[in-house]
Amino acid sequence: MRLIRCIYPIAVLLFAFACGEKNQSCELDPEILVQELELNITRLEDEFFKANTTKDFVFLLEKYPEFAEVYLEQKNYPSPDSLASSLLAIHQDSAMRVLYDSVKAEFPDISDIQRDLTNAFKYIKHYFPDFKTPKVYTFVSGLNSDLVVTQDMIVIGLDYFLPADHSFQPDIARYMAERYEKPFLVPMIVLAISSQYNAINPQDNTLLSEMIYYGKAYHFVKAIMPCTPEQYIIGYTPEELAETYDNEEFIWSHFVENELLYETNPFEIRKYIGEAPFTDAISTKAPGRLGRWLGWNIVDDYQANRDVPLPELMRESNAETIFRQSGYRPRRPE
Repeated sequence: MRLIRCIYPIAVLLFAFACGEKNQSCELDPEILVQELELNITRLEDEFFKANTTKDFVFLLEKYPEFAEVYLEQKNYPSPDSLASSLLAIHQDSAMRVLYDSVKAEFPDISDIQRDLTNAFKYIKHYFPDFKTPKVYTFVSGLNSDLVVTQDMIVIGLDYFLPADHSFQPDIARYMAERYEKPFLVPMIVLAISSQYNAINPQDNTLLSEMIYYGKAYHFVKAIMPCTPEQYIIGYTPEELAETYDNEEFIWSHFVENELLYETNPFEIRKYIGEAPFTDAISTKAPGRLGRWLGWNIVDDYQANRDVPLPELMRESNAETIFRQSGYRPRRPE
């Protein structure tokens, strides 16, 4: 319960956050941005809601075969006509029409999303020249799917990213729903893309391995989107970030004293890695996923200590090597 006694008034927390957050430059590199990269985002919700007949939907399924196969899971239907009939019934539902109208009102223009994604893709291609720009679609999923990210295609369920006070909300826990705001959208996509480059040792099933995996993933997002505040990468509020930085020494002591780094029990690992409103093994005031946050700090120290380029960092699959060579020590609050 020690973490509870370390909570300070909001003004102090915000000051601690400003001092504690990793001090990386937020200026985008003009040499990276100058490279040519064309990204067009197709707003499929418009095309699908304009369709009025089964024939119209069959045409769209044929026009976007990858979307039909991966996102709509066409293989689960006996025929394209069957899927088209199902889509027609869904899109004629009055609630779906209201949801579509809400999305159009909230996202009449997505040029800012396109700009941020384009810049992120340029950064990825700079570090990983084999990266190929995927097709990007937006859609209204009926709150059934937030994001689908593959090497070839990205589908954004815009209805998941309506404001938190909107009457339509996804059926997920409140603490998770708060992360489905527009500023989280592109970082979430980049985080998903990071898995393509995040090498792991499948034989290592320790908590440390999980911590380093997520630490590399968050480090990847910050490298690709250097102007993005940490809160939109890990999904902590500024107050939660302030508290974790201010209590980093205590958090690290908890992991060391309880010999958690080499824990292999999945139930124990989930306490520190899995989605939860708080890390109750430490305190009900401690945000969830503290193992991921701690892994991020370790990875950052490893990169800074050894000046490892991003591709080399992502290829390093030995969590023990990263930990030992990081020289990690908790930062003491100033």
